[in-house]
Amino acid sequence: MTLLIVGLVLFIASHLLRPFAPGLRNAAIATLGKPGWMAVHGILSLLSLALIAYGFVDARENGGTMLYSPPTFMAHIALTLMLIASICLVAGFLPAGHIRTKLKFPILVAIKIWALAHLLANGESYSVLLFVTILAWAVILRISLKKRIAAGETKLPVFVSAKYDLIAVVVGLAIYAVIVLKLHELVIGVAPLP
Repeated sequence: MTLLIVGLVLFIASHLLRPFAPGLRNAAIATLGKPGWMAVHGILSLLSLALIAYGFVDARENGGTMLYSPPTFMAHIALTLMLIASICLVAGFLPAGHIRTKLKFPILVAIKIWALAHLLANGESYSVLLFVTILAWAVILRISLKKRIAAGETKLPVFVSAKYDLIAVVVGLAIYAVIVLKLHELVIGVAPLP
């Protein structure tokens, strides 16, 4: 599980610089320029995600401690939550409809739902480590964004049109279907449906 832990630490450290070490981030931007900083941050992000993915697969193949055994119905709840997460995720990339306006940060909502859904359906130590860490990161980031909104550093989305809600639902359903029917098994090695 070492690679998984290293990947998670790198991901969290690189994605919480702004709220916890703004001076370090600003110094890096001053040295590298904004495009340079974005390139370094992007590379660190990709590296951390690769380490997380490889570390997770390695931990799964080498076994892990079973911390709890979720009942079978939790898989059905997780599948339902993932449908909601898919719609929220898509809404976060569109101009503001009702979904984006009400949720404020729908991508973070999608990440929190994703992590919670997977915690409900998986009880292995490596799964719990991954999903609790990502859930905690998303909660911390949301608190940070709330403070940035109060300080006027970040603006909330302004409603544009309900048509973006319809697009979010249709595209979210399509992405959900692709993930559940093929992509999850192809990428993760586990079929979400029995």
